[in-house]
Amino acid sequence: MRALKIAGAAVAALIVVAVLLLLIGVPSDFMTSAVQSRVERETGYRLTIAGTTKIGVWPSLNVTLNDVTLQDPKDRDTSNRLTVGSIQADMTLASVWSGHPHITELVIARPVLSVPLLRERTAPRVSSSNAAAPSGEADTNAVSIDRVKITDGTIVFSNLRDRVENRIEGISADALIGADRNVKVTGSAHAGEHPLKFDIKATVPAPPIERQNIPLELTLEAPNLLQSPLSSKAEVRLNGSVVMINGITGTLGDGAFNGWASVDIASKPLVKLDLDFQRLDVATASTPAGSPSQPWSNASIDLAGLNYVDLQARISADQLSIGSTHVAPVATEATLASGVLKCRFANLGAYGGQANGDLIIDASGSNPSFTLRSDLAGIRALPLLQSAADFDKLDGKLQAKLALRSSGASQRAIMSNLDGTAFVVFQDGAIRGINVAQMIRSLTSGTLSGWQEGKEQATDLTQLSASFHIEKGQATSSDLNLVGPLVRVTGAGTVDLGEKSLAFRVEPKLVMTTEGQGRTSDPVGLGIPVVIDGPWAQPRIYPDMAGVLDNPDAAYAKLKEMGKGLFGSDGALNGLGGMLGGNGSATNGSAGGNDQLGGNLGQTLGTMIQQGLRQSRTISPASPAPGEPSAPAPGNPPPPPSQDSQPMNDVLKQLFNR
Repeated sequence: MRALKIAGAAVAALIVVAVLLLLIGVPSDFMTSAVQSRVERETGYRLTIAGTTKIGVWPSLNVTLNDVTLQDPKDRDTSNRLTVGSIQADMTLASVWSGHPHITELVIARPVLSVPLLRERTAPRVSSSNAAAPSGEADTNAVSIDRVKITDGTIVFSNLRDRVENRIEGISADALIGADRNVKVTGSAHAGEHPLKFDIKATVPAPPIERQNIPLELTLEAPNLLQSPLSSKAEVRLNGSVVMINGITGTLGDGAFNGWASVDIASKPLVKLDLDFQRLDVATASTPAGSPSQPWSNASIDLAGLNYVDLQARISADQLSIGSTHVAPVATEATLASGVLKCRFANLGAYGGQANGDLIIDASGSNPSFTLRSDLAGIRALPLLQSAADFDKLDGKLQAKLALRSSGASQRAIMSNLDGTAFVVFQDGAIRGINVAQMIRSLTSGTLSGWQEGKEQATDLTQLSASFHIEKGQATSSDLNLVGPLVRVTGAGTVDLGEKSLAFRVEPKLVMTTEGQGRTSDPVGLGIPVVIDGPWAQPRIYPDMAGVLDNPDAAYAKLKEMGKGLFGSDGALNGLGGMLGGNGSATNGSAGGNDQLGGNLGQTLGTMIQQGLRQSRTISPASPAPGEPSAPAPGNPPPPPSQDSQPMNDVLKQLFNR
């Protein structure tokens, strides 16, 4: 009786252990070597299973492999491999007994695919795998799979020597495979801060699939890269290491496109493509460099990726939008080899005009370099400057010839290292928000801070031209020339492109008649050079006092002559108060307005000038100006010292508020 009890307990214990093994899986390390040898025999890759291998029979037959690594045995670089946290295959027991395994679901958790980034292309290596089995044998031994799920996957692109690493992370994919070999894959991922969402449909032919067309449909959403979803169809064919993509058609947003492409993945990828778009919208990351009042960004511009792919491309579009920049039409040919990108664009339609030129970006070194040669003709300046630099003060038809080169890994470095030449002409436009004529008049009362902007003001211009010699970000011009119906400015100076600052000395002139320039009377000049310096968003604008002190008689004579046009026909500055207080406009030449500064201001300043002229002549005799009394005769006694107690400098300070 005792023996029966012991035997019953043992049987019960065995049943409990069997149930537990069915639930939690049977340790099956003995299967590891068999799985490894079969994978290497059929693929040529070495499979390493560092974790446990288990077989479960509940709720269905399943096999789980943990800590799996797949790698080419001849590849010493560990950057080219696939590691997987776990692989679980659920299958039917009947298919296993029949010798035709049918996997209902294959779950791949935490896969990490490491892809080396190569700088140079190498000759393709002959595969060490065994020859493919005949078609009949392949069909007999083939493993059928209904569903494949990938969770938390990662693709790592790296180059150890260059210390470069980029990742596509958070890859989740669900692939359903129908009995008719139709495959549908949906998934998502993110590359850095850029989310991706994809949907792929394909019909896979019977093995072997090489040199057979595979119909494929792709839908891609990348809101940080493409402003609209992309949908396309194509036929894919594998030809050795070359993936050929023929008959590409599709839509990007509401614009269609077509073309072809190929990718040679034997070593360093070589991409060839020819695409034609109706409309191509490319999103750009926002940068803090658009505002004129803000310094250029020091954020690093990463162009290292140009070293790890070669490219031969031709891209055309009826309309191209890159951020807020719009170009239509565009046709460009580009080549990329050894980190040097060369783009050529001809008859590129931009803002009502055309652009031709070449752009070269050399990213092969640690400090990328840039070369641009371009001719612009008939381009509308306002939308171009708004989109390129957030500058909305200048409008007109732009003609330009540019030959520029620079280097640097940030916006600030590129602008500070800029060299070359530039010649620009703006015609038949306006300076928006700025009244140049009123600014010139205001200079007689004091220094200006900034451009004296006004939403309703503008200065019509017939032509604004300048040529620049640029060295280390310093753009120097000696032929600045602005011609408008009622204003003319010539000058010279330097633009510090890196610091966004100006240092110019100009000669402004006004035409105080609606007949404009080109008439019998010459424009009336201020008589004093004007200095413009400081940040180009808010520079200081003031008369060059040194020019006055060098020759005070000539300066005052010029001011008196200027008064005929600027301050009234009597030339005595009687109208100054009205003009300084009024709303003079450079577009109509009117200097009228209410005398907000007081009715006696013009008379007072006129008296100051007359006193200044008399006092200056006691110091340095000169020919009297027309309409002025002659200097005292040599025999007359000089004025008493008390009458000379206000020197010329004091008069000038009162006149110019300095």
